[in-house]
Parts: sequence; structure tokens; C-alpha cells
Amino acid sequence: MRYRVGVDIGGSFTDFAVLDRQTNQIHTLKVLSRPDAPGSEILTGLAQFAERDGLDPAEIGYFTHGTTVGINAVIQRRGVRLALFATAGFCDVLELARLKIPHIHDLFSRRPAPLISRDRVFAIHERTDRDGNVLQPVDRGSVLAAIDGARAAGCQGIVVALLHSYRNGHNEAAVKAIVEEVAPDLLTSCSADIWPIIREYERTITAAINAYMQPMVINYLEKFEGALRARGVTTPPRITKSNGGVMGVEQAKRECVQMVLSGTASGVIGASYLASACGFDRILSLDIGGTSADVAVIVNGEVAQGNGEIIGDFPIYIPSVAVTSVGQGGGSLAWIDGQGVMQMGPDSAGSLPGPVCFQRGGTQPTATDAFAACGMIGHGDLGYHAVQVDVAAARAAWQPLADRLGVSVEQTAETAIELAISSMYGDTSGLLSRFGLDPREFWFLAFGGAGPMMGCFLARELNMKGVIVPPTPGVLSALGGLVADIRNDFIRTLYGDLNAQLADRLASEAESLSQRAQAWLAAEHGKEMPFTLQFSADMRYRGQSFEIDVPLEAAWLASADVAALHAAFDQQHHQLFGHSDAAAPVQLINLRLVIASPTPKPALNRLAAASEPVQVAKQVRAWIDGAFHQVDLVLRATLRPGHRLRGPVIVAQDDCTTCVPPRMQVEVDSFGNLLITPLSEEK
Repeated sequence: MRYRVGVDIGGSFTDFAVLDRQTNQIHTLKVLSRPDAPGSEILTGLAQFAERDGLDPAEIGYFTHGTTVGINAVIQRRGVRLALFATAGFCDVLELARLKIPHIHDLFSRRPAPLISRDRVFAIHERTDRDGNVLQPVDRGSVLAAIDGARAAGCQGIVVALLHSYRNGHNEAAVKAIVEEVAPDLLTSCSADIWPIIREYERTITAAINAYMQPMVINYLEKFEGALRARGVTTPPRITKSNGGVMGVEQAKRECVQMVLSGTASGVIGASYLASACGFDRILSLDIGGTSADVAVIVNGEVAQGNGEIIGDFPIYIPSVAVTSVGQGGGSLAWIDGQGVMQMGPDSAGSLPGPVCFQRGGTQPTATDAFAACGMIGHGDLGYHAVQVDVAAARAAWQPLADRLGVSVEQTAETAIELAISSMYGDTSGLLSRFGLDPREFWFLAFGGAGPMMGCFLARELNMKGVIVPPTPGVLSALGGLVADIRNDFIRTLYGDLNAQLADRLASEAESLSQRAQAWLAAEHGKEMPFTLQFSADMRYRGQSFEIDVPLEAAWLASADVAALHAAFDQQHHQLFGHSDAAAPVQLINLRLVIASPTPKPALNRLAAASEPVQVAKQVRAWIDGAFHQVDLVLRATLRPGHRLRGPVIVAQDDCTTCVPPRMQVEVDSFGNLLITPLSEEK
């Protein structure tokens, strides 16, 4: 079929990228999201494509999309009310967590309230030992009592997380069977089915997040499927996963925690594809939408992977792109706390009502309204003419806060911008430190509706090499979904010393995982799909508390090569921490396998060089860095490779606005990217 479609459904906008395989042209579009009517934005977008480009939905042979519905539910704590069924004597697992404060250098840092409060945790009498032997079967009476307690507490779903279920999930399955028998209306998730990893808290919080967002995700996906069928799209849709791959809808409904970073991962994969195609080797992707700012590491086209990524207040222990998500975006709401101090986020205006300046019923000022009040946006329509920016309305929304703080509207709005940037700075610095990276060696690749608007301000605070703004930054996440590979993860907990005996076992376990992975690919996507297998292992020196993920060669596992496995761990440990010990005993905790099936990638076309000077559309008055400036407004469509600009300057285009502050310069490269760097005298 002729068309391949990638869609990213964000909290404020829904982005489309359509590849016409006949012409190798990528067509883009941006429409307002409809959280009140999920799926309707798909109908709107496809209808506009049909009218504008002649797209026939029956000719769509591939349809994938990413969504932020999961992560927004967790960040804003708008999921369902849950009960936790835990092994008797271990009911404080979420309350205790890891007894860490979130930010060790913040004297005022406090541990967040658990996702499931202690009064909604119920004891199940059962026991499985560490080797997976069932010592005590499930006591039916304790399950019935727990169900009654869950109902009395007004719970809408149940999480079952029992001791040592990663070894044997029999007792969890028994509890679930009883719940389905007597309370089928309560949607029940088992931790061993979601992600069977060692460590009770990690497995439990992952299962809890899955259940927390599952009803919302299922409802959303069903409406999404219905919208596609109504429009005549016959190909089954695929969903982007947190690990940067794609999966089918049914898997997404069962394992919705795998898509908690769906929209985020789509953007990272899009950034990775673009960085590789354009020759940028050290990139931090910066995706700022309406609700959150997401930062990930990309080196030589490879996206850094991680476990335990922080989503809102909680870690999530599934394979995912290593991303830091901050509850700051273009729609983040400003408010005054009890001490009279202005705060930003994490609540967002979303698309309904949206920022005040979008004229859709919003009354509380947002980060986008701050840029409008300062004169940096509002000089044309946004979102492919989806919204018209009302600067006067934005200024009026900021006026009460300005009066309360005793400063001007511009100063109040700029303070809001600085607060948002400060929050992003703290978490991005943590990500750089985690991987031992020097920000001066990295570019920001800024995208999303608000990424180009805010990216330069964050880059200069971090002392980054510069900012790259791609030709269509507002829809890069949709492009990421279009080029994402099919990908799935498998894990087996082994937990033993790395010796000849364990190495012999690794060979059989690796073969078992390989067969599971290939069976999954054949069942979900077809028997003739090409694929690659990549093994890794969670390893540590004996006595360490936590392990690191070490890439492994399949040949080492097949030949039980202990020396090669030990050396690989030493090398990875040295890279991360600057030291290793070849003589120290090593433990292997988990064996991992990733199966991937490649998706065709479109080629990027180079553009003809500029033949005329830069055209300035007009000059505008904008408040930047504490003063008014006369700022050139340039239309992105008029820029060509070789054009140069000097800040302050505003670059306007259909899907977003790029704001370049003073003492920065812009150069257009051969692919049409904006390369924004500090002026040479400032380096």
C-alpha cells in the first residue's frame, strides 16, 4: 500500500507524519488533541490529509502511534483508585519503598505519597520461597476478605504482588482467579505477568503503575481503533513502546505499562533517526509538549536504554529509553503557593481548555502564555492554523499575579519562564551526571510544540554546545513512530555467582529466551519477519547493592565463556565508574534479551543552498532577559541552507516558534536544520 502513517497524540496537540512511498515525501500535520473524545483527532487529521493531499485511508498499509495518555495520568495522578494484595507481613512494600528521599541535595525534599495508600493494602495468607517452591497455598478466606476491603475502600482495580512471584507466579494466578470469580468487575493485574523481576518494591510499583493507568488506556485504545475503522483504515494499528519499539494493540491493553513512555519514546526515536541521518553524533533530545519536558541521551545514533526511569514521583522498572521527564511544558499552569511564592506545574491546561492565549476557555496562565505576554510568540497562527494566539488575553491572565507580586506583567511572565527552565535544568543535570557526560560536547535537538520555544534558554543555562531545531520540530514524535522498529524484551532471573556452573546454565536459558522471543514475533507480527537478537545481563561485583546492564555476545553464552562475560562486565563498570577489578567475584542477576525487527526508513533530502539574503518578515517588540528588544521575525519557510541569523530573533513556522535570545546565532545546514550556538565571543 502507498502510505505509512505515524501519529503522536499529546496532551495538547496530535501530530501526523505520512510517508508517501511513491514519492518518498513526508507530509506533516498538527491538530488539537481531544481528551474528551479520544480518537476524534484521528478522524480530523485523516480528513484534512484527504482534502489537502488526496490521501486515501484504504491505501494506508502501516499505522503506528504514540500517546502520552499513560504518562500524563501518572504525572498528574489521575489514574484509577487501586487496592494492593500483598503477602501477609509484607504489606508495607510501597510505603517503605527504598527509604530514599527523591533529591538528596534538597533539604526540603520529601518522599511522595504512595500510589496506593496503606489503608488500601490487604494481606494475603500464602508463601513462596526464593527458589519458587510453594510453601503455603493461597488462603481463599484472606482473598475474599481483601476483596471486601477493596470494595469498601471504593477501589476500581487490584494489583496482586506476592513474595518471590518472579520465580513462580502460581499463587498470584490463584488470587487473580478468585477475584475474577467473585468480583469480575475489578480489573486485576499480577506483578509476575507484568514484569517478573527480583526485588519486591521494584516489581510491585511497576505492576501498580500498570494497573493505575490500564482502564484509561483500554478505553482510549478501543475508541482509537473505532475511529480508524470509521475512517476506512483496514491495517491493524501499532503502538510505540517505552523501549523505542512498537507493539500490537492487544499487547498494549495487557501490558499498558510498556507504553507509559510511548509518546516520549516516539520522540527519542525520531530524534535518533534524524541525528544519524544528518551526522550528529552526540545529542540530547529535548521534547517539550504541553505537559512535560523529556530529555534522553543519543550517542552515535544509539539511544541510551535504562531501567528505573522516574515517571512523575515514581520509578518504573521496565526496559525503556533512558529519559528524564519533568512536569514542565507549554501548558504548565502558574500558581501562587501558601507562602506567596509563584510555582509552575506540574498540572497542565492540556488542549482543553489549553493556554489562555489559545482562546479555548482557559483562565489560568501557562508557560505558553508567558512567552505570549513577553512578545516572543503570537505573531501568527500555531499548529497548522489550529489556534490563533491572543496576546492581549495572555497579558490579562498574568495581570492578577503581577499585581499580587507587585511587578510588571513582563517581569511576572519572565519569572514563570525562569521557574520552568530551572526545573528542567535540575533534572537534565542529573541525567548528564548519571551517564558521566560533558554538556559542552552535546547538542540539544529541540522538538515538540514548545521545544524550540524554550530550548535555547535551557541550553545556555547548561552551557550546551548548541541547539538543533529540525525542519518540522512540532511533529518529530510522529516521525519517530513512523520509523520505529518492532521490539520486545524478555527477562529471566538467575541470581548466582558467575562461574562455570552458572555459565553452563546460561546457554540453555539463552536458548529458551530466544525461542520465546521468536515465538512472540511470529504470533504477534508474522512468521517471516526478519529479526535480530541482543543479549545482556544485569551484573554486579559480589557485595554491591545494585547491578548494571552489560551487553553480551550470543557466542559467549553458547560457549559458556566465563572469562569473556567477566571481562565485559569489568569494561562496562570501568566506563561508568572509572574503575574495575578483574579479580573480584561477579554475580549475574538477570539475563535479558531484546528481539527487534527493522522498519523501513525514508531517506532525507538535502536542500538547495540559499541564493538570496535572509528575508525579515517584520520587527516585533519582545521582553527578553529583563529588557525590551526590537526583534527580527523570520518565517521558517523562507530560510535556506547557508542563511545566518543573529539573536535575538524569532523564527515562526506552522508547527511551532523558535525563540533565539541575545548572544546566540543561527545557521541553516544542508538539511534545513537550524543550528543555534553561542556567539563566538561568548564561548
